[in-house]
Amino acid sequence: MEALLLVIFSLVVFIEVGLRVFFGFGNPLIYIEDSDIGYMLAPNQKTRRFGNRIEINQYSMRSIPIKVERAAETFRILLLGDSIANGGWWTDQADILSARLERLLEPKLANTAFKQIEVLNASANSWCPRNELAYIQRFGTFNTQLLILLINTDDLFGTHPTSLPVGRLSNYPSHKPPLALIEVFTRYVLKEKPIPEMTAIRNEPGDRVGLNLEAISKIQNIVSQHNGQLLLAMTPLLREIGESGPLDYELRARQRLSEFTQQQQITYIDFLPIFNSQDQSEALYQDTIHLNSQGNQLVCEVLGQQVLG
Repeated sequence: MEALLLVIFSLVVFIEVGLRVFFGFGNPLIYIEDSDIGYMLAPNQKTRRFGNRIEINQYSMRSIPIKVERAAETFRILLLGDSIANGGWWTDQADILSARLERLLEPKLANTAFKQIEVLNASANSWCPRNELAYIQRFGTFNTQLLILLINTDDLFGTHPTSLPVGRLSNYPSHKPPLALIEVFTRYVLKEKPIPEMTAIRNEPGDRVGLNLEAISKIQNIVSQHNGQLLLAMTPLLREIGESGPLDYELRARQRLSEFTQQQQITYIDFLPIFNSQDQSEALYQDTIHLNSQGNQLVCEVLGQQVLG
């Protein structure tokens, strides 16, 4: 019996260590509640998930620690968005959009007044323009000359910020589990309980597209007040690619966004026609909404061309 218990214990330890070392379980990114933003990644975190490095700085950005005040010789860009900008667990820190854009633009600084470039990354899963507005209302624009607001089609229909998922859904843990085995069991074996209060959030009445366009307008005003410029870019869902195209309600929202950006004189990049012009556009996606390395590289190149003029 003692030998059997020793074997079982050794096996559990072996699995626990393997899950931590090779997959990063047991050390998930932690989220915190916020009354205005809804939720943010907890500041000052480092972890690895499936071999990919993830670092969160003191302002809940997926960036290295920064100083609020921008040095005079630094050109600073703030990438503001949701999980597409963030890159998630499937993207290494070196390959997220902000890091790629920084590497792309850095060699172009020659013969300019700037000696270095910083591309900051303020983002979190399922943020929409209303979360993103609340974030810069809280923290400011960090003296950035250019703010890139990266949204996807679903974000036009985003609901009011809420902290309900934090600590109640597996993708928004509020604390680290005592064991990697417990995290795996919780995520992949236990059936996640729905949050009853989320029904009212998802069924938010009124003009959600209008509310998100209003949030973008307020972001533009804040950026202008800090002597910066706003660049808005929107990536499509995978199902919008090809002949089927966006659904009717999405077409109407897209038209509203296009007219809005013209009225507000906001530089706007719609990635739908850009993606459609590529061979095998589906190869740009990690899943039905998020981009893979190839998709990130294309978005980075297009954004870089716009920044360089």
